[in-house]
Amino acid sequence: METVTLSTRRTGAQDRVSRVLIWILLIATAFCWLGMVVATRTTYQQAAPLPQQMLTLDGAVVLTRDDIVAGKAGFQKADLMDYGSLYGMGSYFGEDFTAEYLVQLAREVQNNLALAQYGKPFSAISADQQSGITRAMRAQLQSVDLSQSQVVLPDALAKAIVTLRERIGISLLRDDFVKGYTGAHSLDATSASQTAGFLLYSSLTTVARRPGKNYSWTTNWPAEPLVGNSPTAATFEWTWASFTMVFFAIGAALVIFRMWIEPRGADETFEPTLQGFGQVTPSQKALWKYFLVVAGVLLVQILAGSIMAHYYTDRVSFYGIDVGKWLPFAFLRSVHLQAPIVWIGVSWIGAGLFLAPLIGKREPAGQRMLVNLIFWVLVVIVAGALIGDYLGIVGVIDKNWFWFGNQGLSYLELGRFWQILFFIGLAVWCLVLLRAFWPTLATLFRQSGGSLYALFRIEHLLWFSTLSVTVLYVFGMIPLASPNPSFSITDFWRWWVVHLWVELAFELFTASVTGYFLMALGLLSRQMVERAVLFEWILIMIGGVLGTGHHMYWAGEPGLWVGVGSMFSFIEVLPLFLLVLEAIEQQQHIKAQGDFPYRLAYLYILGSAFWNFVGAGVFGGGTLNAPLVNYYEHGTFLTLNHAHTSMFGAFGLLAIGLLYMVLRYLNGNRPWSDRRGIWAFWLYNIGLVMWIVMNFYPIGWPQLVAVYTHGYAYARSLQFYNTTIFWQWMRMPGDIVFALGALLMAWDFISKLLNRGQKTAAVAPVSTVKTVKSVADGT
Repeated sequence: METVTLSTRRTGAQDRVSRVLIWILLIATAFCWLGMVVATRTTYQQAAPLPQQMLTLDGAVVLTRDDIVAGKAGFQKADLMDYGSLYGMGSYFGEDFTAEYLVQLAREVQNNLALAQYGKPFSAISADQQSGITRAMRAQLQSVDLSQSQVVLPDALAKAIVTLRERIGISLLRDDFVKGYTGAHSLDATSASQTAGFLLYSSLTTVARRPGKNYSWTTNWPAEPLVGNSPTAATFEWTWASFTMVFFAIGAALVIFRMWIEPRGADETFEPTLQGFGQVTPSQKALWKYFLVVAGVLLVQILAGSIMAHYYTDRVSFYGIDVGKWLPFAFLRSVHLQAPIVWIGVSWIGAGLFLAPLIGKREPAGQRMLVNLIFWVLVVIVAGALIGDYLGIVGVIDKNWFWFGNQGLSYLELGRFWQILFFIGLAVWCLVLLRAFWPTLATLFRQSGGSLYALFRIEHLLWFSTLSVTVLYVFGMIPLASPNPSFSITDFWRWWVVHLWVELAFELFTASVTGYFLMALGLLSRQMVERAVLFEWILIMIGGVLGTGHHMYWAGEPGLWVGVGSMFSFIEVLPLFLLVLEAIEQQQHIKAQGDFPYRLAYLYILGSAFWNFVGAGVFGGGTLNAPLVNYYEHGTFLTLNHAHTSMFGAFGLLAIGLLYMVLRYLNGNRPWSDRRGIWAFWLYNIGLVMWIVMNFYPIGWPQLVAVYTHGYAYARSLQFYNTTIFWQWMRMPGDIVFALGALLMAWDFISKLLNRGQKTAAVAPVSTVKTVKSVADGT
């Protein structure tokens, strides 16, 4: 196996602004991660505690720590988080277990108090008596001190827990297709009872007050008038502070961008590596398989999503087929969540492998073999995880469910064995890229005299972003060998992966890979690209790391996250805003070029910038992350709106755009048409808009009002969802349009891959480096 050497060229020097930005980035990174370490320590100290025992007044055991811990494992084993939610985290199809059982617990206590005091059930006593009983019920629930090792419960509450634990345990094992619920076949009577105990304990954390505080372990979430849960003063104050800060920050970011980032230098270097079509290397030719996986997995995601959407309209059957017996909603949702991680990840892995010989100016020996190895490792992981996921949910994998089945954590459903393999795959990918990038990385370092600044060229930043994707995945495996006893701590580390992947690693990759392509296509100078990417990285780092806190508001973590999470989460809007400004400017550069071969790819990248700002910025950081808004909006269809528009709109469109860019280069001077890709683009975007206008908002807006008016438990109940049946059906038109886009794209991929077999025209030479005094001369 020979090493293929490509053309080499000189690289332009860094300017003064870039060097200043590098120091700001280093300081911001150190500050943010130091803050994250301190916040992690505080989270462990102040997370919702697990009492050793809960006892009646006469010393009888009601619930033990072992019951709660085993029940938490049962909750994950049955994958209940993909049917309903806990603390609003999980699926929005079934009830939120914490809110629903909080209401049931309160009503049971009311009834027990009424029987003890008046000898009648609560419904049979007068309004004045009911008012007094309700006050007593609230006092009992709020006075429970979960920080004690031995928690003594009032009789009315102890009896309620015993009654509900038996009732819930039985219900967990039974099919209830009216609610779209498939019984937990992975549980038995004992583990179901323990799971019920864990759910009741979780409900208690939402109302029992923290010692010395006037709010619960979940900062009074969920909104529930029955038990007196309402937003705290801090929730309001930090919302006001966050909105105030973000408007100042937007102004400051614009001033900095216009004055120091955007202005052209007197002597800028252009390096249009991808202008013209160079020799395609063996490893680049081997990437065709990645395109097919992306298209196929996206279609699987759409199929699972379509069946799930139908569940909301008819929970009993899928057009007369009892699909719930064979395909539980929880399994479909886990597939629907894992699929985008797979196909977006595969596309980015493929794009990185495509860039490897171009950046390294050579094809290392054995690179094609490594490209194939990474692909087949990914296939084995995906197939094994999918099979294990299903077998774990239906109870076939019992004893080793945590390792080979479904972990039962939303977005991290992979069994631990498959997680480890996936991390190994990411690590191999990262090392393969480093191996290929190395000649250029080393050359850039030598050209800059071995200084610190030389480690922050665009090629280095691109590799660092791939490294962050790999490293951050590790935190989802804490602890390694078994589930963490505390759901609050488990969810904390879950968001270290989910949030820090999406809002940090993915954004870093987006900024760097887009910047590199802008430079490689000759649209912008190296200096302009490096300044812009460094500035965006600073904002992404500030907003992405400590901004993780907006996921910690209500899940039993300390109240500090309300302040920290809200203030830093709002910064997430700024780099997204700049991406839109840059995308508009890029489009102007593209229009100025008469024959730009990558117009289709940049159409998707432009769409990605738009949806990144709208989906992640407006629907996420700009509104959803505000504590007072999030208190009511958390876990509603408006959250679904944010998830779909940001995940596919921002990262999905970017992934497809990168693949079209790779595909265009691989096709060289062979016949090429953008037509089908353009149609697919607009079908995707029309489908997204239809989801927003005809499904997410018509359901999410009244659901938000229902939370505010009646409480979160009602807003997540079947009673509420039954009032939205028409708008549930209106999801279908958007699904059809979106699916047509995916089918058209798959057809386009296949036809263009087949087109590569045709004879090619003469290969255009790769452009050499040009140094110009001004961009205005058009060279």
